[in-house]
Amino acid sequence: MTQPADPPPYFQAHLFVCCNRRPDGHRRGSCAARGSEALKDYMKARAKELGIPGIRVNQAGCLDRCEFGPVLVIYPEGIWYRAESREDIDEILQAHLVEGGRARRLMLTEHDVP
Repeated sequence: MTQPADPPPYFQAHLFVCCNRRPDGHRRGSCAARGSEALKDYMKARAKELGIPGIRVNQAGCLDRCEFGPVLVIYPEGIWYRAESREDIDEILQAHLVEGGRARRLMLTEHDVP
């Protein structure tokens, strides 16, 4: 929650991409084993190509939604997405950050719990 005397945010949005890797065969799986590292690299490059201002794509450790991976969350809104392909990343960047809406098809909601 922001306070009136808080400085303005340095970034308008932070995109945290889970790149946690568990041992092969782990019952929950892991985002890195499902390709999240390459998707994060693509997202960073694609956001730069699109010229989206004021954002930061960050690698995150476990975000604890492993069963739905690869996952990412965008703050300050706290919207969660599952992204399995470059096309999914393009859809998220376009809908959420360029247009200011949501990529509803890819959103994780309160109903998506393991």
